Amino acid sequence: MTVDNRPLRRKQEKTSKPIDTTLNGLFPTPLYSTKRDMNTSSLENNDIEDIIKEGMNKNQGNSSSTNNYIFNEKLKKIKQFCEQQIKIYVEQVISPKEKLNFYITQSWLNVTNPGGYHHTHSHSNSLISGVFYISNEEDDRIIFEHPNRKLLEMTSFEFETSNIWNTYIVTAPCETNTLLLFPSWLNHTVAPNEKATKDRISISFNTFVKGTLGNNSALSELILK
Repeated sequence: MTVDNRPLRRKQEKTSKPIDTTLNGLFPTPLYSTKRDMNTSSLENNDIEDIIKEGMNKNQGNSSSTNNYIFNEKLKKIKQFCEQQIKIYVEQVISPKEKLNFYITQSWLNVTNPGGYHHTHSHSNSLISGVFYISNEEDDRIIFEHPNRKLLEMTSFEFETSNIWNTYIVTAPCETNTLLLFPSWLNHTVAPNEKATKDRISISFNTFVKGTLGNNSALSELILK
């Protein structure tokens, strides 16, 4: 998201001369999106079938794999693609001065049946979370919530138009072969797609970091191996 510093025009009570003002966006939340330039291979599809056969935990029209470390043994090329994009995200968004290694911790497969949904949640013990879409409908969406939604809902304004300043829900398209990366603390959910005619299949994962954070002399050093 870019900062909007276009001048705003407003009228004064005693003069018609316009005043230049600025409206800046503070502390934007990153949502990284990129598309893999190839469809899943027959080997990858076989891996997905094997993961489903291993067992799925079912809940409210969706299910997740009982194997929560699927990248450890399967879908190696998709994992490599995700790791490459995590590096770009870290460089462009976090931009750490220290030499750190962000790595994927847990990873699991999601299958959402037509009309199914995922409850609102965030991911604990993770820094960057991701979802890679294997198969979905064209109009599938993921919903992200403002971290201060509860505070914003304490007022009952009716908005003339929705914009980045007054909205507390943002939807993003879920497209096949697309990867989304976002901060793990960001609440998100998947609403039911009543028009869906096939299962939505995706891979979710969490990340953490290895390296040295902080400073020895400042008594803030933390060594993660």
